[in-house]
Amino acid sequence: MTHDHAQCRKLLSSLSDYVDGELEEIICTEIERHMEGCENCRIVVDTLRKTVYLYQETDQAPSVPTAVRRRLLHSLDLDEYISQ
Repeated sequence: MTHDHAQCRKLLSSLSDYVDGELEEIICTEIERHMEGCENCRIVVDTLRKTVYLYQETDQAPSVPTAVRRRLLHSLDLDEYISQ
């Protein structure tokens, strides 16, 4: 069975919109049909979905405890920034 790489390129061009749910249903159906026979594209879509999920789950910047921040600034000789 010959693989149609043109379909893969077409999928990749609309991948973000597909994962975000912003494509028309007919295009989504075409993409899903392609992925049934293309493991590489399934992996790409799955990886992108997981990446988006992880980003959304960790979108808050981690907080550094005050004591750790003070020790770090002190060790870098940046004491003037400790009170900020």
